[in-house]
Amino acid sequence: MTPFVGEFIGTALVMVFGDGVVGNVLLSKTKGNNGGWIVITFGWAMAVFVGVYSVAAVSGAHLNPAVTLALAIIGKFPWGDVMPYIIAQLTGGFTGAILVWLLYRKHFNITESAELKLAVFCTGPAIRDRFDNLVSEVVATFIFILAVLFIVSPQTSLGALDALPVALLVLAVGLSLGGSTGYAINPARDIGPRIAHSLLPIKNKRDSDWSYAWVPIVGPLIGGALAAIVFKYLLQ
Repeated sequence: MTPFVGEFIGTALVMVFGDGVVGNVLLSKTKGNNGGWIVITFGWAMAVFVGVYSVAAVSGAHLNPAVTLALAIIGKFPWGDVMPYIIAQLTGGFTGAILVWLLYRKHFNITESAELKLAVFCTGPAIRDRFDNLVSEVVATFIFILAVLFIVSPQTSLGALDALPVALLVLAVGLSLGGSTGYAINPARDIGPRIAHSLLPIKNKRDSDWSYAWVPIVGPLIGGALAAIVFKYLLQ
């Protein structure tokens, strides 16, 4: 398995479990319907654990363009591999979202709310204010990436076992910082599934909210870059 295939598979696994838990909580007549925010945040944390643990030895398990960018900035990843990794992550996110739709297809059909159907695939703000929403994504991703860089540093890294502290970090970010925008903190987590939503034959769906889609892309990239700069020039 090449590193790029590893990134594709790892990101797809994250989306299958991450978007899957959202579908289980939000869609009508599922076993987990109305399970609440704790279920969603815990499910996403376990999604990251599975994805990172599965492919860490193959690709380093970035599974997030913001992570890839940050590692390139601090000199721990070659710039020439940044775009291939991001493409693998985006296509993995797209594929994972399609698998979730296949699994919950009947539930999508009977769910009346087009907003809830969209929310299975991608993030949206609790209060729509694009500047504040962007700030939320920048801050949450900055904290997330900065912590990740410490976790994977040579002094603390456990290899594939880094999956556990990273998963707990995702849980903490979701519980504490996710209430404003749904904590994308990962462009591949949002744009790949959003594209899938736009293309899939989902009954009575709404548009894919492209006017907001730039926020969970730009915000995490800015936050990740800032975290890398702070880590490289102020903390090392």
